[in-house]
Amino acid sequence: MLKKSRITPSWLILILDLVCAGVAMLFALLLRLNFDLEAFTLYPLGNIFCITVGVTLVFSLLLRSYKGIIRYTSITDVGRLSCLSLACALIYYNINWFRLLNQHKSIFPTSVIVIDFYVAIFIWLSYRLAAKWFFRFYWRRNSENKIRAAVYNTSHAGMMVRKLISENTDATVRVVAFLENINQLAGKHLEGLPIYSACKASLERLAKHERIKLLIIADDSIEPALLNGLLDICVSLNIRVQKVPPVDQWINNGWNNTQLKDINIEDLLERSVINIQNQYVSKELKGRYVLVTGAAGSIGSELVRQLIKHAPATVILCDSAESPLHELELEIAETTQDVTVIPFIGNVCDRQRMQQLFEIYAPSIVYHAAAYKHVPMMEKNPSVAVINNVMGTKTLAELSVAYDVEKFIMVSTDKAVNPTNVMGASKRIAEIFTQSYNRYLHDNYGKSAGKSQAPPTRFITTRFGNVLGSNGSVIPRFKKQLEHGGPLTVTHPEITRYFMTIPEACQLVLEAGAMGRGGEIFVFDMGRPVKIADLAEKMIRMSGREPGKDIQITYTGLRPGEKLYEELLSTAENTMPTYHEKIMIASVREYDFIEVKETIVQLINTAYKHYITPTVALMKKLVPEFISRNSAFEQLDEEKVIM
Repeated sequence: MLKKSRITPSWLILILDLVCAGVAMLFALLLRLNFDLEAFTLYPLGNIFCITVGVTLVFSLLLRSYKGIIRYTSITDVGRLSCLSLACALIYYNINWFRLLNQHKSIFPTSVIVIDFYVAIFIWLSYRLAAKWFFRFYWRRNSENKIRAAVYNTSHAGMMVRKLISENTDATVRVVAFLENINQLAGKHLEGLPIYSACKASLERLAKHERIKLLIIADDSIEPALLNGLLDICVSLNIRVQKVPPVDQWINNGWNNTQLKDINIEDLLERSVINIQNQYVSKELKGRYVLVTGAAGSIGSELVRQLIKHAPATVILCDSAESPLHELELEIAETTQDVTVIPFIGNVCDRQRMQQLFEIYAPSIVYHAAAYKHVPMMEKNPSVAVINNVMGTKTLAELSVAYDVEKFIMVSTDKAVNPTNVMGASKRIAEIFTQSYNRYLHDNYGKSAGKSQAPPTRFITTRFGNVLGSNGSVIPRFKKQLEHGGPLTVTHPEITRYFMTIPEACQLVLEAGAMGRGGEIFVFDMGRPVKIADLAEKMIRMSGREPGKDIQITYTGLRPGEKLYEELLSTAENTMPTYHEKIMIASVREYDFIEVKETIVQLINTAYKHYITPTVALMKKLVPEFISRNSAFEQLDEEKVIM
């Protein structure tokens, strides 16, 4: 009721318009007669007033010119009122032309009609603009306690954010300026507000003179480097930085204060986000039976979310974690009804259970995302790493061939390149097995296959860096440490990592399935690596605190098997380009499958007995570039050098 009482009723605006129309016509007549009152009184003033009001009423109802909210009068209202005045003028002209009311005298002279056209528009707009300016002054006085903000972006999105905030009386924010990265716009005005350049000097001036406390980013395509720069400047000036989702996602519901979102660390990733649009992804997946292992994990679950957009017939969600799998099933059931989703609890190392899966559901495409990934944990449990990452992959690969799976796409890691830890080495061995298996199958298919035999399974690998926000990754850990007041723990001041978002990682996996012909290892051009210490400092500043003062950063030392720098390619690997400039195919060393399989079987048997040192020694035999760092297994490398 309070909100409604603040808006002038439409019926009152209609009455004001009608009265103004009558007054405008009489004034136009008086003006035409040079204010000769004696001649003025000779006209049938009552009839003229009533006709004017009647005609204006009819066209006001037709054009709904009275429906606008006065305080938000805009160019649209000017057009509507002009149309109203023109329509009325045409009626007056016809009344005058056909002498409908007086056969001997023209009561609506043409000159009076023309004068009335402009006078009516002037009066209607004048009281509207007067009311608008009054409300603007009134709300400005009553919005002194609101947060003063600047909007970055002078395009449609920025203007709509400013407009919708100003129209919402419950908004806690008051926009006082625009910010733009186009220098030519600096110093100009937009909708009565000044435009400032997106630089430190301008932000300092805004903080000092306009007293802004909030910068609203209304550009969802802003470059990360520019966003980083703005964030650093704003933090030093005690200005909070928030963003709004794309306007088309919320404009129909109007503005509310929950539209303001904090900047995510993903938004500050200093590289262009890689977007892949491949029509063959949908073509290959539509109507197919698809298996995703590790479906309840951070990569697997996002992979499932993206898969169902391509309308497969059935998606089998395989994972050993019951609760996360249940949550994922409920989530998918809420978002889609067109794709059959089957939760399948099972361990990829359990061959009998996996064989049951292939017999019942016969998937045609397999996405293998199940793996143990935590470096320090696997360094302490190398036999388990081999069983899960190597034997699990081997089991699924062999069953895929046995049950005529068309494509097997494996998720790998940059830690498999020149590995310094057990986890990375186990993934590299899984890569070696699938790639050599692919070559072996296709080399022998042309020699011995009959015409009725299906082509062999194609094995494809995707290799990427750390995934932002995945389970156990550095950013969720930093967030928890910030919630507890710090300190933030970093292993080494110089440690760096490549990062990508979870959706990007899953796009690569899907792209590999559509693009791969078998035997490839796909890698991304992931831009520059990110220093973890800088990431920690950035997150502290984003929380409104000062590193080293409010929150400390402590260095704990490199963990067992941990590298200072990750690589996507080894020095012995070259790359081949693809259709996408950011995606490459690694030209890896080739292995003989018979020899590899024999050694891997020996490795798995050793791991099953949980012989720790012999297990790692066999891993180093399979992957000669596996050199342990900061690990108890460094001794094996020394013995190898002595031999």
